[in-house]
Amino acid sequence: MRWIWIDKFVEFESGRRAVAVKNVTLAEEHLHDHFPGFPIMPECLMIEAMAQTAGILVGQARDFQEKVVLAKISKVTFHDFVRPGDQIRLEAKIDMMAPEAASTEGRITRDDEPIAEIDLLFSHIDQNLAGKKFPKENFVFTGMFKSLMREIALIDTPPGETPTESD
Repeated sequence: MRWIWIDKFVEFESGRRAVAVKNVTLAEEHLHDHFPGFPIMPECLMIEAMAQTAGILVGQARDFQEKVVLAKISKVTFHDFVRPGDQIRLEAKIDMMAPEAASTEGRITRDDEPIAEIDLLFSHIDQNLAGKKFPKENFVFTGMFKSLMREIALIDTPPGETPTESD
């Protein structure tokens, strides 16, 4: 099972920047345990939401030909917590793009107030220098991720066809 930590893209500038939103609700089971009586979205899940936002931006910049994986959290600073009922805005910008890797700068806000700053480094694993072999199919950008992109018309779905998990 794959978890998607963003609800939709609201802005997308190919190869440059992307903005996604996430609505935090008590319907999310992890909030019942983190922390009982004072539920907050775990910081690690905010990092993952930024990794998904930035990773899709990086992948789309090369037409999803690369398997893009998170290689390093370069910097993370949290300023506030996020509670059920909040909507967070995740903005990612490509800082550097090379054949082997890409770096991004990210910012999470709630009502224009800073929640976190997250800078990430991604590896294009098909271009790795270690000589390791990876499966041909793109196991990173599955149909679930691509469906987020179809909403803003960056990936075409042929008429009469429905996106699938294997897309």
